[in-house]
Amino acid sequence: MAQQTKVSMVKQKIKEWITDEKVSPGEKIYSENELVKMFEVSRHTVRQAVGDLVHEGWLTREQGAGTFVSQRQNKTERPVPTGKNIGVITTYITDYIFPSIIKGIESYLTDHGYSLTFACTDNNPEKERQCLESMLNRSIDGLIVEPTRSSGYNPNLHYYLQMEQNNIPYLMINQYYPQLNPPHLILNDEKGGFIATEHLIKLGHQKVIGLFKSDDIQGLNRMQGFIRAFRENEISFFPEMIITYTTEEKDKILLKKLKDVLILEEKRPTGIICYNDEIAINVLNLLRELELKVPEDISIVGYDDSYLTEASETKITSVTHPKTEMGVEAAKWIVATVENRESEVVENSQKMYEPELVIRNSTKAISTETNSQVI
Repeated sequence: MAQQTKVSMVKQKIKEWITDEKVSPGEKIYSENELVKMFEVSRHTVRQAVGDLVHEGWLTREQGAGTFVSQRQNKTERPVPTGKNIGVITTYITDYIFPSIIKGIESYLTDHGYSLTFACTDNNPEKERQCLESMLNRSIDGLIVEPTRSSGYNPNLHYYLQMEQNNIPYLMINQYYPQLNPPHLILNDEKGGFIATEHLIKLGHQKVIGLFKSDDIQGLNRMQGFIRAFRENEISFFPEMIITYTTEEKDKILLKKLKDVLILEEKRPTGIICYNDEIAINVLNLLRELELKVPEDISIVGYDDSYLTEASETKITSVTHPKTEMGVEAAKWIVATVENRESEVVENSQKMYEPELVIRNSTKAISTETNSQVI
């Protein structure tokens, strides 16, 4: 079912106070604690909403004094509403990298007078069906969508074909359904898996395990890069060096599979490549439980370069993801398509971002003696 993000809800309400002149330019707004209680949201949500409004020029902060309505606010500066509504469907909406992607989409669309309808699928095809039906019932003018369980056949393809028949443009982000080959913005995940793995190999690691999500094509592509890194560096590869999991297995089953390997010292890896930073944090916690140190005993590499890489005492080496940039470019494409600006549409209809590795202190070189062990 379509829903606004909590951040979007808080932002919209504060904007209404300003546009309805319930608070005047230069007047102080409610405190952070008051906003938390008023909207029944987390402090993080309030901080992000207020921070966005400061960045967009609606509010200003004064150190030690509070947050105030910007003196520059006037109605002529704001975008004229177009009456157009863009749907945005992601697998998740409030967790991990998704707020950054949505923030990029939202900032561009609202700046250009478009309204938004958000929905999330929880990576469930049935929920995706419900989201698509809801979007079509709302007569959206365009759709930005992240595919659900993209590694297999999707039962909802006819909804996208229906949108094509109705001349409703749609753009896929992070991945796309290959049967449709639609306009899309994606990351070169095969390269991401490769550079993450080769980083450990260059540090002397040969006993490396990869943890990959198998029901999203991103996971399979990252696994492909993982395998290529061993081949190109002429290092023997064994099936037990890969542990796969599905959406349902993310929390308990994956960690049990990994724990079964880690408790056997003769099979224990010196490095672990994680599908994303969220998994890397879970692995970090498991290693602490087993009294194994990172990176002294085991090196870890995450993926997406999210805020989680800095969330623990051990800062995690990670592969970059464009996040906000992807959101902004997705919004630009959908607006250009809705407004029939053909040159911009053709130029950016299919784009692949090239990832980079951000090295932190979760990885280190190992000795030749340790490296001589075999899985």
